[in-house]
Amino acid sequence: MADYTFFFHPMSRAQIARWALHEAGADYEPVMVDWDAKPQALLDANPMGKLPTIVHHVPGADHVVTEAAAICHYLAEQTAPELLPKAVEMADYFRYLFFAAGPVEQAVTARAMGWDVPEDRQAMPGFGTYDRTVDALDTMLEGRKFVCGDRFTMADVYVGSQIDWGLAFGTLPERESFAAYRERLQERPAYRKSKAIDEKLIHEMQK
Repeated sequence: MADYTFFFHPMSRAQIARWALHEAGADYEPVMVDWDAKPQALLDANPMGKLPTIVHHVPGADHVVTEAAAICHYLAEQTAPELLPKAVEMADYFRYLFFAAGPVEQAVTARAMGWDVPEDRQAMPGFGTYDRTVDALDTMLEGRKFVCGDRFTMADVYVGSQIDWGLAFGTLPERESFAAYRERLQERPAYRKSKAIDEKLIHEMQK
């Protein structure tokens, strides 16, 4: 049995987890999920039936991890400690990992849904406004190669996926810092390998 079971669909946030699995060099068994017939094993692991979901098989127990940002960090903790933050990097690592998983995700979703935050209620949602969130992300990337500075960490898989997806589908504006960051990430062998797998599956599904 592989160390991890990976429940996925190639046209989902599971692309983030696959990239993380490859960055970590993890031994995993992929289980593709049909949206209309989710396997009981997935529902047992994650009653919401959401993807991605991973199950870590360790002696005497199975550990379930959901939510893409949590999966990224868990894989680094368990399998690739070199992708964890050093002591001086921890503030930026956790700050922007959760910023991308919270305010960025919320702001992009709200905008895609056509939900405008009234000016007098901007303190209520976690992102405030879409423009402020994008500006904060842009400011973070100014003058640095990766989330923690010059060194790639697992936070870059999640933050980078948000930017990569946002630029591809137009949910984030074209900014010089975003484009340069995306280009650096797309040069990584693990990114290329994981994307090639999902793109092949998507191509086969669309035939």
